[in-house]
Amino acid sequence: MPAYAISQYDTVRKRRGALVAAALGLGFGVFLAAFSALGWASPAQAADEPDLIFRRSTVFKLLSPNDKLATYGVDDPEIDGVACHFTVPEKGGFKGWLGLAEEVSDISLACRQVGPIRFKNKMEQGDDMFRKRRSLFFKKMQIVRGCDAKRNVLVYMVYSDRLIEGSPKNSTSSVPIMPWGATDAAVQKCGEFVQ
Repeated sequence: MPAYAISQYDTVRKRRGALVAAALGLGFGVFLAAFSALGWASPAQAADEPDLIFRRSTVFKLLSPNDKLATYGVDDPEIDGVACHFTVPEKGGFKGWLGLAEEVSDISLACRQVGPIRFKNKMEQGDDMFRKRRSLFFKKMQIVRGCDAKRNVLVYMVYSDRLIEGSPKNSTSSVPIMPWGATDAAVQKCGEFVQ
């Protein structure tokens, strides 16, 4: 199972930006290569994408898309019973519409137990749980996970980074591993699954 997922919204923005660049003078051959390389022919990426919960406009723009806050939900692919929700600002305007705007690093995160917690594999502290592109080339948002073995708590942190420098802005969420219902008596210890 892949450890990374890319949201459908970002995929569409990336494709749109590549197609616009191709149409603006890179030639028909490059246009066809970009079209096929970005995967418009196959919709197989949707399985690991986060679920868009809702969007709210924050800045009105008359002739182009508004700036928005978007809230997404994603299940931890390696741990059953844990879901995270994160809210990201999405730039509007023509640069945002074309996928050329660099998004800001203000991201909030909340993770919760949503069922019995079951570990699928061993994990390392700071493993990537989710990754999402935040600019056309270099910036990405990451949700990483770790284990506080002393308290038997899963800890998730979101941050953004660039090729050369990152951002100190981050958000952390904790998920205590608890029994889920009367029939879930065997609570797993996250420390037993850390490599």
